[in-house]
Amino acid sequence: MTKERRDVHDLAIDWWLRQNDGPRLTKAETAALDEWLAASETHRAAFDEVAKLFGHMAQRWPGAGPVRRKRRTKRRIAGAAGAAAIAALLLFADAPTYLMADHYAGIGEGRAILLEDGSRVELDSRSAVALRYSGKERRIALLVGEAWFDVAPDASRPFVVEAAGGAVTALGTAFDVCLERETARIAVGQHRVEVTSGGRDILVEEGRQTVYAKGAAPQAPADADVEQLSAWRRRQLMFENKPLGDVVDALARYRRGLVLFADPALRARRVTGVFRTDDPLAALRQIESALGLHAIYLTRYLIIIKS
Repeated sequence: MTKERRDVHDLAIDWWLRQNDGPRLTKAETAALDEWLAASETHRAAFDEVAKLFGHMAQRWPGAGPVRRKRRTKRRIAGAAGAAAIAALLLFADAPTYLMADHYAGIGEGRAILLEDGSRVELDSRSAVALRYSGKERRIALLVGEAWFDVAPDASRPFVVEAAGGAVTALGTAFDVCLERETARIAVGQHRVEVTSGGRDILVEEGRQTVYAKGAAPQAPADADVEQLSAWRRRQLMFENKPLGDVVDALARYRRGLVLFADPALRARRVTGVFRTDDPLAALRQIESALGLHAIYLTRYLIIIKS
């Protein structure tokens, strides 16, 4: 979407909200709206699209659409409270993880950590680890996100990473661990690791990966493009024929806000490309253009994708 097109949609949203969710428009404002609509078919199309979209949202989320004038004061108060709650959620959703973590990378950040034994950990955006070192074992819990571990050798103290209820034991190695909901993916960059989950142990060699869900046995090791999987270390995300829903979920780690799909079937569209993690909005716009989709930016924090 071009900047000019986004500006038109921003104005359409503003006019729709003023017409439907505030004091009645004055004669001058009504005339200004009519003039703006008549100035261009693009303006009229954008306004109609926003009206249709908000009508769709009102059906799915009662209270999201226009209300009678006598209810508007209460509606504005409730809306302000709701907006404040959403803002609080966006700003502080990671607070519980932050409190449990010894090391944490915020949204849009990356962090490199040198541990006391000489091992190195790189944290991706919105990722956190808790250290559980002892005299007999070096144990780290990946609480959220993704991390790269470059392990210093110490035969007397195994290096173990906890993730999704399982454990990854380093066998002289460097490896990547990624948490997605309650599933862990382990990709080995050097040497090998032992992965334990669901009562089963498997070995994963260099250049291979495995995935396991919480409480389930690891999948059989498969070939992995470790450079692609760990491209986040270079501030990139690389996708090859990935579902759009998965790509949007991956980009969500690098920004605050929500991306919704007007039609859930759009999540299955396929994406191939390399995108910068330091500008996720630009990545979304590139995908929008490449797939011929249309994104409505209600704010920078709420984006709705439609065909």
